[in-house]
Amino acid sequence: MDSKKSSVFEKHYHDYVNRLAGIDIAPRLPILDIRMDGNTCVIPFCGEDYRVSREGITDTSGNLPAYDVCVMLCRYLLNCPSHLPVQDDWVSFRDFKDAGPLTVFYRNSVEGLIVRSFAGNITALKTAAEAHGGHPPLLALNYDVVMRFVALPRIPLLLLFNDADDDFPPQCSLLFEQRAEKFLDAESIAIVGSILANRLVKDSDAA
Repeated sequence: MDSKKSSVFEKHYHDYVNRLAGIDIAPRLPILDIRMDGNTCVIPFCGEDYRVSREGITDTSGNLPAYDVCVMLCRYLLNCPSHLPVQDDWVSFRDFKDAGPLTVFYRNSVEGLIVRSFAGNITALKTAAEAHGGHPPLLALNYDVVMRFVALPRIPLLLLFNDADDDFPPQCSLLFEQRAEKFLDAESIAIVGSILANRLVKDSDAA
């Protein structure tokens, strides 16, 4: 990261942390299904606990997470709704409000990344998904791979994958519950999908 980008990151990061210092976290805990450890909020994301406090944000190693993770976690806390939403229908990313400018990115760099990485190897996809907490949901769906993840508390994802056959190319959909937009803006929802997709691919590459 060059010095200009680093300074922009530092400014936005501290702005978010300062905003968090000004809110009452306690009423948000049951709505988000997260917990406090002393004065620190513990948020599980993609299988790793992140710690958020007025002193800053750290990962399990005590290091500052990547910029996109910091932004997403801060928005998750700041945008917490006043009550638990009930809309739990599965929807595509393009169905979210303000998703328009990001739909091409999501199709190519999230769902497309999974297709390019796992076409012809659904066993590797299942293994990577299970390594990141994915499990088959209680849904009767006709796909080669169906996996449900809980990336953030209250924000599950549903991975639907069909490998290529004689009639169709490989296809992937990474869905969210409709109520995800009550917790996160479209950009942050895209970040969640992107991070999960990249971790699935990275885990597969490491294997």
